[in-house]
Amino acid sequence: MDLQHTRDPRPSATTAREGACTPGSVHPPLHRTPGPAALRLPAGLRSGLGHDAVGTCPEHGERILAALPRAGCVFAAEGRWWWIVPSGSDIGVAWPHSTHYVFGDPSWTRPAAADRPSGPRLVHGPDGDSPYTAPIPLYFLVCRLTGVPPRWSLTP
Repeated sequence: MDLQHTRDPRPSATTAREGACTPGSVHPPLHRTPGPAALRLPAGLRSGLGHDAVGTCPEHGERILAALPRAGCVFAAEGRWWWIVPSGSDIGVAWPHSTHYVFGDPSWTRPAAADRPSGPRLVHGPDGDSPYTAPIPLYFLVCRLTGVPPRWSLTP
């Protein structure tokens, strides 16, 4: 069965959660901040679910990468590691304040050009043909590393 993805109704402007990589509490985004430069996915990856990204500090990124059984595309840019997750991975969960959750940018769906200028660096490529890191295991690891208890809701 081929699942269809409809365009995310949220604004395409980049929105992020502010904070440092230290234990803390969960807060809603206080204001809009720029996310990473356009994260271009490697050619040949299936990306039909849309794209969002979760930013962590590099120290947490290395620990998360070591703990996950499978990870998708992970980029390093602007002092953060950016994990590609399916669109809507923020629905019903409260990502810790120390992470940045960035809503999708349509430019992320374009394959990387061989001659593109320097920008976000691919730290980890997926083993298969999907760019995504599973958001639930990522969420629980981020919560554990930041000392924030997981919180979710059945209603968005």
